[in-house]
Amino acid sequence: MVEARYYEKLEGKKVRCKLCPHGCILPQGSTGFCRARKNVDGILYSLNYGYISSIAFDPIEKKPLYHFYPGSSILSVGTFGCSFRCLHCQNFEISQLTPNVFEVETEKLIALAKKDPKCIGIAFTYNEPTIWFEYVMDVAKAFKQEGLKTVLVTNGYLNEEPLNDLLEVIDSANIDVKAFNEEFYKKVCSGDLESVKRFVEICAKKIHIEITTLIIPTLNDRDEEIENLAKWIASIDDRIPLHLTRYFPRYKMTLPPTPKETLMRLREVAKKYLVNVYLGNI
Repeated sequence: MVEARYYEKLEGKKVRCKLCPHGCILPQGSTGFCRARKNVDGILYSLNYGYISSIAFDPIEKKPLYHFYPGSSILSVGTFGCSFRCLHCQNFEISQLTPNVFEVETEKLIALAKKDPKCIGIAFTYNEPTIWFEYVMDVAKAFKQEGLKTVLVTNGYLNEEPLNDLLEVIDSANIDVKAFNEEFYKKVCSGDLESVKRFVEICAKKIHIEITTLIIPTLNDRDEEIENLAKWIASIDDRIPLHLTRYFPRYKMTLPPTPKETLMRLREVAKKYLVNVYLGNI
């Protein structure tokens, strides 16, 4: 285990994690909401440092990133845990459960990335990479020193101080904006929209970003909601790509798949305000 960054020690060997907006207060021996940070004798440790659950070469478009080195591939890695508990999680086997993990030295990851002539670098993805903070920082820094690119695929739930530190070693991010209403974030994800909006706004000033919204029937598929989402993105930069993707039943959510017609209609709504709107999972 590696000592975590961004926490404070409290009385009675309790600690307060300051990585994400949950702000977990952890008594001795307890683990945070994300399942990846634990209080051991009054010190907060990262439980997933160096542990990989998933690794693959992916097309950059799969992240999805359509305007960041299109046609390239990227080495993609994930670990376990998440700062959300989305009822429809597509990767719940690693985000909410405890998968098998293995260790790969950073030098081997760099060598692996360099073997593929189309590979531009590394993407931290599959589960939520911001809870892997210490490892992502170290590996991303090493990749950048080799002239390679670094990518986050993230839910955008990170406090401002660690985010600004992380952006020093990250080149691009695809950020999930799960919905554009607080009720969805509270009931479906166990998070909050305002924190994610702040994350997007900070990232947009420093790196290339694209945004993904999974459209779920009856929960976030109203024209008005997507119009408000598109207006907000356009207020930052109307060239930020928005990916509206099709939902399929998964994990604890049994609603039927999103009709393709819904996605096509919502794309037209978003295109009133944004230059680049794409459909995914269709």
